[in-house]
Amino acid sequence: MMRRREFITLFSGAAAAWPVWARAQQANKLPIVAFFSPNTRSVASPWTAAFVERLREVGWIEGRTIAIEYRWGEGRGDRTAEVVAEFVRLKPHVIVTHGQLNIVAAKEATSAIPIVFALATDPVASGFVASLARPGGNATGLSIQGTDLVGKRLELLREVVPGLRRLAIMSDFRNPEMAEAQAAARKLGLEVNTFPLHRPEDITPAFAALKDTADALYVGADPLVNSSRIRINILALGARLPTMHGFREAVEVGALLSYGPNFADLFRRAADYVDKILRGAKAADLPVEQPTKFDLVINLTTAKALELEVPPTLLARADEVIE
Repeated sequence: MMRRREFITLFSGAAAAWPVWARAQQANKLPIVAFFSPNTRSVASPWTAAFVERLREVGWIEGRTIAIEYRWGEGRGDRTAEVVAEFVRLKPHVIVTHGQLNIVAAKEATSAIPIVFALATDPVASGFVASLARPGGNATGLSIQGTDLVGKRLELLREVVPGLRRLAIMSDFRNPEMAEAQAAARKLGLEVNTFPLHRPEDITPAFAALKDTADALYVGADPLVNSSRIRINILALGARLPTMHGFREAVEVGALLSYGPNFADLFRRAADYVDKILRGAKAADLPVEQPTKFDLVINLTTAKALELEVPPTLLARADEVIE
């Protein structure tokens, strides 16, 4: 016959092993996911929708079995530390975020709360994880191979702009993609001008400075740029500059080309990490995954406005052509 002390010890051990969702329900409290996008709500909406839809598919219904606290950075970095500190005080069961600045802030703020990064340019080089296979620590998620794709983007841009000699590069000054783009452009023998952005107000002066100095514009994939993509596209078209972006949503609002991971798919997969963590897995044990879907998107309306002929071979390879 089991003694009372043995029973209590056994029960306590079993309770400690329960998934966090079960313990939260025992306390009549829904598990909390803290979701922080550095973009505006509208920019992030297709990615957020994919994330929430996938959570629903695996049994987490917002407002019924899970609570999601959303915060938006509006493309600026000045509220990042404040939002992350607020999340730590909230004590959520997991923090979901993306963007270099947000992930760094989350990692610095807590070593206890699990962090899932939906998009990270290079999580190993950035120090977010020890390795892709064994993250260690409290963070894991999805790498977008941001720096690995720069050369491919420039090759695609040269197919549309065969006389390309001078390249302007524009991105948030903290985006590691900028240095990679410079190196890749110089390998191709291109003259390079860089335009690092510190805030959205820097965009219009940057276009004034690059006037008549470039044949095309490479735009980094980062929250500052993403949130200002319509203004960048309007100014680029006014300057008659073909643009290459890293995400399809920019081409949907007037950019010429994009090549990169499908962000909505990555946010769906981020929901799987959240599901596993809520069911008891540790972030340290969940390997970082990489993209499986890459999209080449071409805007033919923009090409015609720039009087550019997109090669039929490139159109045949495109995942989507906007006319």
